[in-house]
Amino acid sequence: MKKRILWCILCACLVSTSLFAQEPALLSRVHDTEACRKWVDGQMEKMTLKQKVGQLFIYTLQPVTNQYSKNVLRKMVDDYGVGGLLFTGGELRKQVQMTNYAQAHASVPLMVTFDGEWGLGMRLKDTPSFPYNRVLGCIQNDSLLYEYGKEVARQCRLIGVQINFAPVADVDNNPNNPVINFRSFGSDPKRVAEKVAAYVKGLEDNGVMAVCKHFPGHGDTEIDSHNALPELNFDRVRLDSIELYPFKKAVEAGIGGVMVGHLHAPSLGEGPASISQEVIMHTLIDELRFHGLVVTDALEMKGIAGHDDVCARALIAGNDVVLSPRNLKKEIDGVMSALKKGRLSETDIDRKCRKVLSFKYALGLSSWKKVEEEGLAEKLVTPELLSLQQELSKAAVTVLKDSSSLVPLDLSVSGTVLLSVSPSLSEAYPFYHQLKQTFPVGWLHANVDSLDAVETRLRPTQRVLVALHSDKVEPYAALLEKLAKDKPLALICFGDMKMLEKIPEVVRHASTVILAHSDEKFVQRYVADLFLDNAYADGRLSIPLSGLFKAGDGLTVDPETPRQYSPEDVGMNASILSQIDSIAEEGIRLKAYPGCHVMILREGLPVYNKCFGSYTYEGKEPVKENSLYDLASLTKVTATLLAVMKLYDEGKFGLTDRVADYVPILKKTDKARITVQDLLFHESGLPAYWPFYEEAVDMKSCKGGLFRKKPDKNHTLKLAENVYACNDFRYNPEWVSHVPSAEYPLQVADSLFLRSDFSKNIVEQIVKLPLKGKSYRYSCLNFMLLKEMVEKIAGMPMDMYLDSVFYAPMGLRHTTFLPLRKFPKEQIVPSVETDFLRGGKLQGFVQDEAAAFMGGVSGNAGLFSTTQDVARIAQMWLDKGICGDRRYLSRATCELFTTLKSRDSRRGLGFDKPDTEHTDNSPCSPEAPASVFGHTGFTGTCVWIDPDNELIFVFLSNRTYPSVYEQNNLVRYNIRTRMQQVMYQSILH
Repeated sequence: MKKRILWCILCACLVSTSLFAQEPALLSRVHDTEACRKWVDGQMEKMTLKQKVGQLFIYTLQPVTNQYSKNVLRKMVDDYGVGGLLFTGGELRKQVQMTNYAQAHASVPLMVTFDGEWGLGMRLKDTPSFPYNRVLGCIQNDSLLYEYGKEVARQCRLIGVQINFAPVADVDNNPNNPVINFRSFGSDPKRVAEKVAAYVKGLEDNGVMAVCKHFPGHGDTEIDSHNALPELNFDRVRLDSIELYPFKKAVEAGIGGVMVGHLHAPSLGEGPASISQEVIMHTLIDELRFHGLVVTDALEMKGIAGHDDVCARALIAGNDVVLSPRNLKKEIDGVMSALKKGRLSETDIDRKCRKVLSFKYALGLSSWKKVEEEGLAEKLVTPELLSLQQELSKAAVTVLKDSSSLVPLDLSVSGTVLLSVSPSLSEAYPFYHQLKQTFPVGWLHANVDSLDAVETRLRPTQRVLVALHSDKVEPYAALLEKLAKDKPLALICFGDMKMLEKIPEVVRHASTVILAHSDEKFVQRYVADLFLDNAYADGRLSIPLSGLFKAGDGLTVDPETPRQYSPEDVGMNASILSQIDSIAEEGIRLKAYPGCHVMILREGLPVYNKCFGSYTYEGKEPVKENSLYDLASLTKVTATLLAVMKLYDEGKFGLTDRVADYVPILKKTDKARITVQDLLFHESGLPAYWPFYEEAVDMKSCKGGLFRKKPDKNHTLKLAENVYACNDFRYNPEWVSHVPSAEYPLQVADSLFLRSDFSKNIVEQIVKLPLKGKSYRYSCLNFMLLKEMVEKIAGMPMDMYLDSVFYAPMGLRHTTFLPLRKFPKEQIVPSVETDFLRGGKLQGFVQDEAAAFMGGVSGNAGLFSTTQDVARIAQMWLDKGICGDRRYLSRATCELFTTLKSRDSRRGLGFDKPDTEHTDNSPCSPEAPASVFGHTGFTGTCVWIDPDNELIFVFLSNRTYPSVYEQNNLVRYNIRTRMQQVMYQSILH
């Protein structure tokens, strides 16, 4: 009956907890409370009073597997009946062996505890570690802290651990604290509390008890409690707002355990908190309403070790479990003496013992299983673990300032040098290598003995990236400060953030400061990607850096949210410009396109840059800053014409040269006299279009032919007015395969592959086509021939030539032919839902059939890009051949190609231009001056450059989705020209 009453008392205690505070989550998950009660009763019945006392002790030992250690362990388990073990460190295998040995000999299952503040690696050799809490405190996404706790719980369970003495809930608000510092989540009590709660939930949701420490708060002390007793000389208001706050939130989150530190807080109670009834019973249990396990900090520490009968006093004060006493026998005897003298009651011991046993049941110890040693190391290190470690480190990266906008770098500016302060170059190589792959960067190693030579080498550079891999930075301070005053300098700290306090003047004068916290290879690559506009960072500083930055400082760097400038800065009205929003949204409603991206630059600055809608009308994938579009005929100017201009600039041909001189297959044909200028003006006489793909179709499989003017049972797919396509046909196996091979390497759709020489067949078809007079006729075939000419003169494929001469040095990382070779399909906007010719969705494959059957690289189409990259090419033209600090084309060539106009049409040399005489037929708005040049694309794209007003207008959409053959509402409702009209109306006069 007495036992039943004690059980009811414990249950009542827990019920009262749920009424006023959060019940310990581990106990609330015990679904079968009757089974729990029976198990606890069964254990209590077979224990003597002394054994019940033993259950309240956690014994500390080294994981050594010799016979002496085993004998000591047997004595602790058999003679004293300790309730738990704490291994001090060592090897994983030996700890597991000793755990199995102890559990096998214990009459009551043991709580195996662990001190793993940053994972198992804190105590066990060759086991996983995580970043320190100070680093994790920089993370904004607390769900990652939950995942961290979850992963640590998985590892603990694997090695037979039920309790982790973590997290540290102390607030790091004293820079002179010798023991807490990097172990804390930071100096802001609220952020510390949020991190603590997230980690606790992750740990305990997955079956391992968390014990937060060191109550009532060890952060603002300058004495290590391992060596002496620190004092918290603060009033209660201060303690409530700072030190106690994270513990209060941990209790509300349902934490299972709280560790009481050896600290003296006079405003809470006299003497060390770990043996103070006022601190534990009054503050922690009564006020904070904590009803989990109260655990002392290690009682062997000097901050408490001088007190007699310390374990008895700790239990009397309200602790449930005492950790690591110096002399176990003596301390158990002391508790037994306190029971005899009435300082402790048997009821107290029974209540504490039942609580310990209840938690043992909740932690699964009623059905303990032997820990499997085989393959344990491999089970600990999983791909998910490695991914989480990287996610945590990346999320902690913090950009503290960026006054000169070095993040991301303008890749068109040359003269960038990386200066590595590191023991050797090998430590710094991953950062350099990641940068070097995308743009040219010099690399120097800082050496104390050659600082003058380093300074001389850096004097002519445009900007300097300084990577700190060593904390011995003081010898370089003078040089770095001088550089930072002279030019844009980015300081990247690949180590402890505190090293910045050693070079305060360098930090103050640096344009950019980034905390990477670690120089692991993946972190170096990630920070490099920040500079390359290919990574996201939103870290916030977890502690203040003396006189330099405040806690919470940090910038968000998002490649999907580029910088924008105020239109008023360049003489435009932002309110009027914003009317483009409604036109873009109207276009989506009118089914002109599922989504679009609009960018306007004036005087080189982006004054309007917005994405609208989604990839498809279903709206699952929103259009983003770096979404790649099929440019269609914009390829003519952003690819083929670029190459033509460069080769012309180098004197490789003249405009009146015959193309046959460079493309010999045209000689001795009716096309032998066609000039380069004829092709650029579209005055060659070539037909506007030709279905080259028919050569690859097995025409015998098309009943009634591939196309008919009227629909029938074999021709139901309407392509245009009076044009219906065959429903079902086969390809000629001579040219096409549904599986890739060495013979069929060119992919034109998800399951369609061409022979590599089909492009040669297309050129041969062009040669055979009859000319139709040399009046103006817009034709893709003109630019297909220009591509052949470019490749003959350049001596390499056009896509490779463009990448080496323009795209890579200009930093156009999202401009490419055959985009699926470089980008995931999810980043590419689809152009067609179901293509009649190739079947299925076209996403990453060029929509234009001629370009597709040229293998995806053609002079008329095939290029994929983003608005930002297209705008950069346009800005180079507007700046007469200059991008960044480099000239790509001569001023004379740019002026010739952008101003010369045909006598017979509105066309320029490769460029389209406004029709100022017939504005209804003009591709531009009526306000566009005659100087404007650019081009449009069939998929719903355009770029227009206005030299008079220093304006660039870029519009990318997939108006052909879901079907090429729907009505062209983009043109019907004048979406692009109306946007241009608003752009001109916004100019302030």
